[in-house]
Amino acid sequence: MTTATIVQWVWVISAVSLIVVVLLHSPKGDGIGGIGGQAQLFTSAKSAETTLNRITWTLTILFMGCTVVLSAGWV
Repeated sequence: MTTATIVQWVWVISAVSLIVVVLLHSPKGDGIGGIGGQAQLFTSAKSAETTLNRITWTLTILFMGCTVVLSAGWV
């Protein structure tokens, strides 16, 4: 397994995870998170939103970093 393959897999996994996490955001209602009882996993809505924001930003940075590395041909 080459480095390029590993970076490509991280890129794909971060893209799919980012889509799921963005769909879980619920700024004006339960959103898709209400289907699985996501709101009950956290002690408050504030803590849920804060956690989802951190995960979203982390995945965004990871996705964009992999995109730059793969498009520049550095691996």
